[in-house]
Amino acid sequence: MLNAIDQLVATIASRPLAKQELAQVKEYFRIGLTYTSNALEGNSLTETETKVILEDGLTIGGKSMREHLEVLGHSKAFDAMYKLASNTSITEQDILTLHALFYSAIDQDNAGRYRKTRIIISGVDHAFPVPEAVPDLMRTFVDQIPVERSRMHPVTFAAWLHERFVNIHPFIDGNGRTARLLMNLALLQQGYVVTIIPVLMRAHYLAALRKTNNGDAAPFYNFISEMVYESHKEYKRLLGL
Repeated sequence: MLNAIDQLVATIASRPLAKQELAQVKEYFRIGLTYTSNALEGNSLTETETKVILEDGLTIGGKSMREHLEVLGHSKAFDAMYKLASNTSITEQDILTLHALFYSAIDQDNAGRYRKTRIIISGVDHAFPVPEAVPDLMRTFVDQIPVERSRMHPVTFAAWLHERFVNIHPFIDGNGRTARLLMNLALLQQGYVVTIIPVLMRAHYLAALRKTNNGDAAPFYNFISEMVYESHKEYKRLLGL
């Protein structure tokens, strides 16, 4: 699968995009990632409604203000992800920034700040770290990033970032969306394209992620590899290759 992904990356790289095409592709993935990442967390806005909010600045009747703010916040974080993609490293401040941009309009007090309370998620039997342990765990995690990046395939590294971050669950809310932004930041930094996890794959995604709670990361890494492969196929289709 990793070889197949890299073959797609090479094909995509052989077809450079004009500035206008790059902008169009970026907007395509902004809407796609914003819609799916929010929907995976229970946001009921459709992809079309997400597009209307982002492109036309309209509100959708019958939907909550929280759902609208999640769309607008994710879009801001998406822009920051693209800017950070020009760097070769990922810092603790980068992670805090992504979360703050997504979450600031929802809860200013907790945006970009580690949680101060315990968290329990229904349907998940994993005991997340106590809040007092989070700052040290995050510093250790960030210190591991360059080491793991140097020894892993870029797709495997992106999956590792995602699962390790989620299992720390450093924020009171917005951890899944921040994890997917972080994963995509790593992919963009190493020449891959934005990867979207379709809403229809939610059950498979969560099942594979839950297995990482018990140290079995292989199913999750395989799942992410499949999602990266499908996203690159979609990108290739957009280019008409």
